[in-house]
Amino acid sequence: MKPHAFPRESIKAGLSGLVATLLLVGLIMLGSRRLSHFDAALVGYTFASLFAVFGITYRYAMWLQRPPTAMYWKRGWQVFLNPKDLPRNFWLWVRRMVSVFFANSFIWRRGISRGAAHWLVMWGCLLAAAITFPLVFGWVHFEFVGDRFDLYQANVFGFPAFTFAVDSPLGFLIFHGLVWASFLVIPGVMLAMRRRMRGRDALALQRFGEDFLPLILLFAVSITGLMLVVSYQWLEGYAYEFLSITHAATVIFTLLWLPFGKLFHLFQRPAQLGVLFYKDAGARGAQATCALCKEPYASQMQVDDLIEVERQLGYKYEMNDSRGDHYQRICPKCRRVSLALAQGQLWHAERRIES
Repeated sequence: MKPHAFPRESIKAGLSGLVATLLLVGLIMLGSRRLSHFDAALVGYTFASLFAVFGITYRYAMWLQRPPTAMYWKRGWQVFLNPKDLPRNFWLWVRRMVSVFFANSFIWRRGISRGAAHWLVMWGCLLAAAITFPLVFGWVHFEFVGDRFDLYQANVFGFPAFTFAVDSPLGFLIFHGLVWASFLVIPGVMLAMRRRMRGRDALALQRFGEDFLPLILLFAVSITGLMLVVSYQWLEGYAYEFLSITHAATVIFTLLWLPFGKLFHLFQRPAQLGVLFYKDAGARGAQATCALCKEPYASQMQVDDLIEVERQLGYKYEMNDSRGDHYQRICPKCRRVSLALAQGQLWHAERRIES
């Protein structure tokens, strides 16, 4: 029996994941000045992050190799980088990044509580990631200025960035950044959990691993992080060791689970902006007309791309009759009419046989 060979897509995705992981290792070595600013106590977070980077890149590469996604990806970049439309597309990209990504306008239209939950969780996670990963990787570290113990200097990739007083408002904001992130994530999780428990649409479709587990993990990471602050600031370090281990376990598990769960869509969402540019180009370009009613029903580019993707997937809807050369050349209205006519013909044929 021949040994099972890995599919070509898996090999390409694995190599992409390996390159991304090695790149991150190189950046850690560079940013921490050969680990001189790397905290060995955070090595568990680092290895979990490396695994997450490999898994996310692998899954993303597999996603991009699917024929529909690959077509949208290729066409999206083609229409965006079109020299004639590039200035217009750039400003549209800025507006859409603000509206769709930063403001989550597409979620707010589905309801205020749903929009608030999504917005709070997203910005809480982004803020936490922007603080946590640079500190874990040694890219950012703080040290006292000279012999002064009331003044800190922030260093980025080993280079001095700025100084601030320990008891200044800026220092308070910096040293409690993860607290502010938790204050965003926890109410967002509560709003999302409320919908999961009371929304009829959610109750009918939700699954524990896809819908509840992400919320539980985010809540666990946030609440254990807040408990650490309470322990060292108000309880004189009571149960700090236990809480730090618990917090580390929740963070590491979340990082290890990140490539496999629903939170992966955080990395897919920015790429889906290309679909909007694809639709814009299709609306400005030639329109496909129905082979039967001769009415326009979609962009010619979309119809041609759909036919190509179907062929790549092994679906064959070619026709060789008076209706045209391919089923996708017929508009949805005429397809429904054709189906009704075909069913009527079959019904009349059966009645003739019975009589």
